[in-house]
Amino acid sequence: MASITYAPTVTEPPAPALTWRAGRVYRHGVPHRILSGALHYFRVHPDLWRDRIRRIADLGLNTVDTYVPWNFHQPREDEAPRFDGWRDVEGFLRTVGEEGLDVIVRPGPYICAEWSNGGLPSWLTGRDVAVRSSDPAFTSAVGRWFDELVPRIAALQACEGGPVVAVQVENEFGSFGDDQAYLRWNRGALTARGIRELLFTADGPTELMLDGGTLPGTLTAVTLGSGPEAARQLLAARRPDEPFLVAEFWNGWFDHWGGRHHVRGVDSAVRTLRGILADGGSVSIYMAHGGTNFGLWAGANEDEGRLRPVVTSYDSDAPIAEDGSLTAKFHAVREALGARGPLRSPARMPTLPPARVPLVHRADLLAGLRAVPGPTSTAARPASFERLGLDAGMVLHTAHPRIPAGEHRLVLTDVRDRALVFADGTWLGVADPDSPELPLHGTGAVVRLEILVENLGRVNYGPGIGRHKGLLGPVLVDRRIVQGWDSTPVALQEWSAAELTVALGAGPATTHAGFAVATLHVDTPADTFLALPGSSHGLVWVNGFLLGRHRATGPQVTLYCPAPLLHAGENTVTVLETEQLGSVLELRDRPELGPPEEYVEEFD
Repeated sequence: MASITYAPTVTEPPAPALTWRAGRVYRHGVPHRILSGALHYFRVHPDLWRDRIRRIADLGLNTVDTYVPWNFHQPREDEAPRFDGWRDVEGFLRTVGEEGLDVIVRPGPYICAEWSNGGLPSWLTGRDVAVRSSDPAFTSAVGRWFDELVPRIAALQACEGGPVVAVQVENEFGSFGDDQAYLRWNRGALTARGIRELLFTADGPTELMLDGGTLPGTLTAVTLGSGPEAARQLLAARRPDEPFLVAEFWNGWFDHWGGRHHVRGVDSAVRTLRGILADGGSVSIYMAHGGTNFGLWAGANEDEGRLRPVVTSYDSDAPIAEDGSLTAKFHAVREALGARGPLRSPARMPTLPPARVPLVHRADLLAGLRAVPGPTSTAARPASFERLGLDAGMVLHTAHPRIPAGEHRLVLTDVRDRALVFADGTWLGVADPDSPELPLHGTGAVVRLEILVENLGRVNYGPGIGRHKGLLGPVLVDRRIVQGWDSTPVALQEWSAAELTVALGAGPATTHAGFAVATLHVDTPADTFLALPGSSHGLVWVNGFLLGRHRATGPQVTLYCPAPLLHAGENTVTVLETEQLGSVLELRDRPELGPPEEYVEEFD
């Protein structure tokens, strides 16, 4: 009797949720429009993720998009990436799905986003490596990161019953380079690790950017703040069968320290949005809710070689304000999107009543910093942040040169970014790239020269990504190089309440700068906005959590403190002030982000 062989049953993998043909997007075969809003889990306290997601749904959107910042998950190479607590990206994605929305994930590894170093870890960019290229030194490191990250995203794809419907290949690569082999590698790295949903690239709507950043066979999206009609025509000429997708519609903009608070008029934003949505266009509103650059994660831009650090707030004049408030823009955008029905979210979150609390100066700046031990490196020249393995914060450099009698010039030939200079404990002043020289009086004796260098934010866009920080050039006394330096990293981003307690205990305070503390009594935790009138330049912690930077240069005046950072009873606010400490901490019930300036980003 002849045997019968049965062929094994072959199960076709589920089709992607989103597909496209003939210029239209389909979701499970049904005509669909992507109405997305950018919301970054790393800029919102985890206890508020669900609230902000619901507000995005109330806005009339059906999708949330988020970046994934590599350096946030893996700040140190010798430690495995973390995916817990604030870094629980899977928990965030699941929460979006539980609220009935789709998710677009943008894993980079470069994300821009006005985030430190564009999301790339400084332990990688500090090496001799060609970032964002097919350099094996770069792709091998990214591959190891993707080994950790991408399977977590893949497990939450729509084809696996999750909310993830699309994943972006790299990020606006055409505004950086033209290494097509690297772009193909990036796309392949995603699919090899299980991504089966829709893939797309995103670039500015110019021939130059699209030539560098697009891939055959991968949907092309654009990023813009204006001119959707011209962008649609350009894409139609290059990719006639593809749907029009704006992966970032800049309905507002971010701010730089020393500038003005950028806003965009409601009518202007809505008019552009309507232009994008015309004829079936899809959109992601960047930002729908901006959130906050907590800690030292704010990035920086370069303008003709000058660093322009981004402020702590990432409000971005978004429809949903930094504190979750529903703005006039929210209601206008909601109407343009055709959203109906009652709002589930309150217009504002509860706030603490306004108050003024004494700010008590406990310790001087150098004494407080020296009190917290750190590994010191000794060498002929000052050690850079990168050599010390330091991503953010400060480095204290100490040397002991002999200074001849008379007046001399102390020159910091290449300081990145800002240096406080002391001789035998006496404040000499601030040096930076615009003012690198300070007067120095000598008596013929050896002096203790201390230079405290602050990293004001790593460049997040353009060829300056990965630029090193610290005293990168020689320190001169007149023409003579100062040699023999002790360099001690001050990892402020990693300080806990214990380190703050040690610094505060290094008193007494005898100068105008240093460490101070204010105590708040709270009955029921609620949002508040902190201001430091009279203080100049420094950092603020709330109950040991580094809230962010404050600077009298503005435009930002208040720092948003979300309710989950507070608890019933006594709360401690610690201030590190580098120049001039005020005497009071103000609690306000409204934000003050500075004098407004209308700004619409346009491509030439």
